[in-house]
Amino acid sequence: MTYAAESHALDSELLGIIERWHRHGTTIEDGDFEDLALSIFAYQLRYNGPYARYCSTFGYSTEELPPTWHDIPAIPTEAYKEATLATFDVTRAGSFFETSGTTQGTRGRHYMDTTKLYDAALLAGFDRFMLPDNERLRYLNLVPNPAERPHSSLGYMMARVSAQRGDGKTGWYVHGDDLLFEAFVEDIFSAIQDRRPVCIAATAFALAHLVDAMLERDLCFPLASGSRIMETGGFKGRSRIVERAELYAGFCERFGAATDVIVAEYGMTELTSQYYDDVLVEKHPADADGARVKLAPPWLRARVVGADGKTLPNGTVGALVHVDLANRSSCVAVQTEDLGVQFDQGLVLLGREQGASLRGCSLDAEELLRR
Repeated sequence: MTYAAESHALDSELLGIIERWHRHGTTIEDGDFEDLALSIFAYQLRYNGPYARYCSTFGYSTEELPPTWHDIPAIPTEAYKEATLATFDVTRAGSFFETSGTTQGTRGRHYMDTTKLYDAALLAGFDRFMLPDNERLRYLNLVPNPAERPHSSLGYMMARVSAQRGDGKTGWYVHGDDLLFEAFVEDIFSAIQDRRPVCIAATAFALAHLVDAMLERDLCFPLASGSRIMETGGFKGRSRIVERAELYAGFCERFGAATDVIVAEYGMTELTSQYYDDVLVEKHPADADGARVKLAPPWLRARVVGADGKTLPNGTVGALVHVDLANRSSCVAVQTEDLGVQFDQGLVLLGREQGASLRGCSLDAEELLRR
């Protein structure tokens, strides 16, 4: 088969999986997940040269595949800053997203030859975990505006959601590192007057500044019933860090909301799919101080690994590896420096390892950079 034919066949299978889960809640059997993960991995070995060279250091090739999806070598997130990790000629990319951090002035890029998988995955996950009640919300976005940062995956995500799930009125309140507070106040006041439930999507950094500004001016805005908040993390590289419990408590006080309407989303530029807190779908009280369980769509699975890169038993703290089948045109397995614990109910995220170094086998930059 040609590259185009192979890619089309894989995309058709993946889009079918996403659609069946989105519409009917159909999950993926373990054996089917494994077969598809290994098929995508073999495809990436054929067409993603830098990734194939990296995997050859583990002894894997198109003739020698891993025995299980747990053994697929995970590419470190930092590698996206060192090499072009794609199965196609990126001059013909349908889109790409850039990481927010820099290494010696270089941003990592996640290239996609089509946005079909990204669009389908993000809407399916958002609908299931943020909109289980199918509420039509007004979106007030304290995230990068795609008009200003067209290659922000978070901005792209919220632009798609706002356009397809919103009430026709959308606000953007971040310009560079500045919070457009007066514009936000005007729009949240208008939504309250209209009795319109809102979704405030914000990085933790922007949310902290929003709460600070409201405290300084002693402002409170009681949100309409059905409102919710999507908090996306985002303190990495910032000089100020606020504990999540403190941030959520301040927000709830200023907006008259309960903590169980705040959903923390966990995603990254190097992935196509996202995790979300389970608070809206499980409908149980959420303690801001307690650990929250994160859920994922069935084509995204996490491995918690030790220093040797081997999967650890449930209930054990380790570094996170994500296997995202929707990463068809890049790398199916991604190694992070985030810590977590896997339970039967889902994933508990513990944050970034202090002074973290790459886990498992070390990254060979020269191998990745060779074309």
